[in-house]
Amino acid sequence: MASTGKSGLKRAALLGIIISLLTIIVIFKFTETHLTWKVIYEVDIRFLMLAFLFHSLFWIFWAIRLKKLSEFLGIQITLSYAFKTTLASGFLAAITPSSAGGEPLRVKMLNDSGISFGASSAIVLAERLLDAIFFISALPVMIFISDFSSRFGIYAGVVFTLFFVGFMFFMYLTFKDPENVEKISAKISSFIARFSRSRGDRISSIINRELMLFRDASVELATVSKYQFSLLFILTALIWIFEFLVPSAILLAMKTSPHWTESLTSQLFLVIISLVPLTPGSSGIAEAGMLYFYSLFVEKVYIGSLVGLWRVITYYSNLIVGLIVNVMVLKSRYLEED
Repeated sequence: MASTGKSGLKRAALLGIIISLLTIIVIFKFTETHLTWKVIYEVDIRFLMLAFLFHSLFWIFWAIRLKKLSEFLGIQITLSYAFKTTLASGFLAAITPSSAGGEPLRVKMLNDSGISFGASSAIVLAERLLDAIFFISALPVMIFISDFSSRFGIYAGVVFTLFFVGFMFFMYLTFKDPENVEKISAKISSFIARFSRSRGDRISSIINRELMLFRDASVELATVSKYQFSLLFILTALIWIFEFLVPSAILLAMKTSPHWTESLTSQLFLVIISLVPLTPGSSGIAEAGMLYFYSLFVEKVYIGSLVGLWRVITYYSNLIVGLIVNVMVLKSRYLEED
């Protein structure tokens, strides 16, 4: 089973890389390849390093937010461990549709640090909800500031907002009363008992306990003070602002206009569209979306280089660094214990 899981991860990673590379190659072909390579050869390394710094700050502030969310539940984890968790989950996020693979790994690593599965799941869900709140609130502001919009992007934003509101309403109805949690637990347990009657009671007890812990942690996080929520929202804003500044830094490296406001608005459109669960790490979707939005305000000669360098910094670095951290975590946890 372990080898099957590893081969599945390899196939997913390879598929994501192949789709991404093929899309970038196609973009190069449509954007005057010889000029594209010339632009890459002449980039200003200082601004390229700035782009890497922005992406590194994305990781760092994500780790700080993860630590703070744990602290608000009265649980202490080190910033170092939160950083490792962020980097490790980045690898699975890069090889799964809608980046969904990162969440289960963060839950597992938080549980390994002593946090229950229920509370860990509530923390990870809170991360996603904070991201969604930021995207929904920032998008109309950036459209107004930049005076840049796209009918396709706005449509995606509206659909995303409706899904978010619907999900929040569903969560509220499902978990507002402890009795509802017990009903859900009973249904899940009865389903599992069909396959394992001998351990049905034990499984039922575990499921009920973790769902109650999830509910309690979710309620606690939903009722944090205004100061705590403001801090979490500021950290969320910093996470995504630094990530969204990467393309502008790359444009500066290519000695052209950074298009600050248009780029930030385009990144908001892109991150929402990339949540569509179609390809590993949104490979192909991200590159094609980047081409579509940035071709509206960036000269054609720079588009191929921009897309290629952007994916190297924000996607391939997640794969490489995340893989290294995963290997280090597995080695320290299992090999050194033997």
